[in-house]
Amino acid sequence: MTDTAAPPSLPDGQALAALVAGKLCHDFISPAGAISSGLDLLRDPTAQDMRDDAMGLIEASAKKMVALVAFARVAFGAATSAERFSGDELGELVAGLTGGGRATLDWQVEGGDYSKAQARALVNLASLTMAALPSGGAAVISTRRGEGLQISGVAEGPRARLKPEAVAGLTGRPLDEGLPGQWIQPYWLWLTARDAGGALAVEADEGRVALTIHMPN
Repeated sequence: MTDTAAPPSLPDGQALAALVAGKLCHDFISPAGAISSGLDLLRDPTAQDMRDDAMGLIEASAKKMVALVAFARVAFGAATSAERFSGDELGELVAGLTGGGRATLDWQVEGGDYSKAQARALVNLASLTMAALPSGGAAVISTRRGEGLQISGVAEGPRARLKPEAVAGLTGRPLDEGLPGQWIQPYWLWLTARDAGGALAVEADEGRVALTIHMPN
């Protein structure tokens, strides 16, 4: 188990914002491009036999884009004017983002309300837990309340793993090499926990990854 510690250096505000913006652009470009391709097919007089396929592509991609935007508003943004979120609301955000993939999601999050910081930590942790299962498996996301809030994500599957960039981000280390896009969300999760007065712990074994956050109420 590796507990977080203060990193040697932190990206400044502009650098952090640029990295987050870059990740969001990367996430949005695929469904946006698919919608554009579907519209091109609809306008092509020689491809009218593919009209149903084009409409299906546009519909699926639009749903994915809406899910990405809804998730990003809580995970990275101000999340509208809401100050607290229910466990069910957050579960719908994560399911909308990760649905249709190879991994299954077991949402065992307690009822009650979660603050903005807790909601941000919860949805990012859930997303990263699911991302640790590229070849399929089972992810369990749970919370437990006591003197503080414990958020846990356990991923189990034949190739469950964390990339080196993700490990660096989750432990509050700067990116030495690798892809910034694979580093920024784990680092953002670590930063969210730290700034809220909490701590993030990481366990990575063969076929199993566990992320645990302890945050104050």
